[in-house]
Amino acid sequence: MNKVHVKTGDEVVVINGKYRGKRGKVLEVSPKENKVIVEGVNIVTKHVKPRKVGEPGGLIKAESALYADKVQLICPKCGRPTRTGSTVNSKGKKMRTCKKSDCNAEFE
Repeated sequence: MNKVHVKTGDEVVVINGKYRGKRGKVLEVSPKENKVIVEGVNIVTKHVKPRKVGEPGGLIKAESALYADKVQLICPKCGRPTRTGSTVNSKGKKMRTCKKSDCNAEFE
């Protein structure tokens, strides 16, 4: 099983590509494909056919998946993009930590 460094609900920043510098919340993670869907990033236009009577069809804008390697987690304490480490806290729970030397915050 592949492991992804971000979880659903994390705030991330895109570090390369067309949407470089854009921040957003992770909506979905797919470890098998090593991809994530980020809110407001990688918008594509889909042609949707009406399936039921009265349901509108047409063009719909939606977020598409992008590789997890292209996003970096934003530390909730210092607000900067960071790499993450892991430590075990006093209660025995594994926590992610900010790798910035002046921050070292623990978060879930």
